[in-house]
Formats: sequence, structure tokens, C-alpha cells
Amino acid sequence: MPEDLTRTARAEGQPLSETDNVEDMYLTFALGGEDYGVGIGGVTEIVGMQRIMGVPDVPAWIKGVINLRGKVIPLVDVRLRFGMAERAYDDRTVIIVLEVAAAPVGLIVDGVSEVLDIPPAQIDRPGQFGRSRSPVMGLARVGDRVTILLDAEVLVADGDLALPAELEA
Repeated sequence: MPEDLTRTARAEGQPLSETDNVEDMYLTFALGGEDYGVGIGGVTEIVGMQRIMGVPDVPAWIKGVINLRGKVIPLVDVRLRFGMAERAYDDRTVIIVLEVAAAPVGLIVDGVSEVLDIPPAQIDRPGQFGRSRSPVMGLARVGDRVTILLDAEVLVADGDLALPAELEA
């Protein structure tokens, strides 16, 4: 991760050290004016927007696929996944590539913020919000803000991200 994205939420201004636990680290990003985060352990890279090839007969929040260095990666527009208004992609829009269930998946977000070290003591476990499995795994207290921590596996689970065999070839 680039150095300028890294800071700790437990002690402002204190740099991350070798002893920091990767399980407590989250890549945070903006989405509709709110802060969200995913565990850094599953993040493989952050790339700028690329040409997206549409795939028929998938939910609207699955924008299509990209070919990233020979890998076909399905893309989830997180705004659409959460029922937010669609927004034109701009120069801050990025794709966060994650490994989810041993397969790459890209999350399209408004912009990446930083990597935060958030100890479990600062994370409140939310209720299920009326769903049997919510993609919200926790609500982190970071200064005077709340960062919504997401379970990437649940986030992409509602859609069938498996591609037809002819597209994988």
C-alpha cells in the first residue's frame, strides 16, 4: 500500500509498525458521502477505471468484467449494490480488487481514502438490519466519525459472479 494511504486510528499521527496486526487493518473508501472499509488482507490492488465489458443477464449492480493482466474480473458497483443513485465515474473513481472465496472481484467505489488500523475495541457489531446476512460486519468509531466495515464475501454473495465458461477462456 502506498505510504500516504496509511495511518492508525488508535493513535493519531503514530505510524504503523511491524507489530500491527493485518487483521485489524481496513482499506477505507468514500461512497455517497459516507466512509466504508474492507479488510486489507483480501485486497490485492487498487486500479483506476478501465473499459468495462458488459455481461448480459446479471443484476444491475454487476457492471460487467475487466481484463486485468489476463485475469477476467467481475465488477460490483457498490453504490448500486446498496441502492444508491448511480453516479458518473470520474478521475477519483477506482476499482478495489479483492480475493473473495479464492476468486478476484472488483469493487467500484467513489474514491479510496486510507488504510486504518482499527482495534476490535473500536468496532461495534451491528444488528442484522432486518436481513439474515448483512454485508455490514461492524461500525468502527474513528475519531468523531463512523466507518461502516463490510464483509466482502457477503457483499458479493447475492449475485452469481461465476462467469460462463466461454468468457473465462
